[in-house]
Amino acid sequence: MKLRLAGPLTLYGGLFALAALAIDQGTKLAVLNGVDFGETGKVTLTPFLDIVYAWNTGISYGLFAQGVDGWWLLGGLKIVAAVVFWFWLARVDRRLEAAALGLLIGGALGNAIDRVAYGAVFDFVSLHAFGYYWYVFNLSDVAIVAGVGLLLYDSFFGDAAK
Repeated sequence: MKLRLAGPLTLYGGLFALAALAIDQGTKLAVLNGVDFGETGKVTLTPFLDIVYAWNTGISYGLFAQGVDGWWLLGGLKIVAAVVFWFWLARVDRRLEAAALGLLIGGALGNAIDRVAYGAVFDFVSLHAFGYYWYVFNLSDVAIVAGVGLLLYDSFFGDAAK
C-alpha cells in the first residue's frame, strides 16, 4: 500500500483548514487583548450573547479536565486527530468531504495551539436564551461542529450516500 499525503482536493481542504485556524486564532487574540472583561469576566453584547473569559482544561465542554499539567495529553490528541484527518483528506474525491475535513483539521489545530501556548483552550462565546445557557465555546469548536455536520450531511444526503 502506497502512502498518499496529497490528493486532488487536498489543497481545497487545506484552504478550509487554514481559514478555520486563522479565524480562530485571530478572534482569540482579539478577545484576549482587546476586551475589558472587568470584574465579572463577562461582556454582554445582546440579550442572548455574551463574551466571557474562560479557560477550558478539559476536552469538549470541560469534560475530563486534565488541569494545566495535562495540556500535552489533550493537545497531543488534537494533533494526532489533525494528522489522521489529513491522511483522510488526501484520499477524498468530493469537495464537500474535503471542506469538512479541512474544518476539522483547522479546528483541532486551533485548540491544540491554545494548549501548547497557554496550557488550556480559551473559550469566549456564551449563547443563552430564556435562562438556559449553552456551553462556552470558541470558533475552533464551531469549525469542528460544522465539519462533523457536513460529513454527516454528506453521508446521509450527499454523494457519499449515493
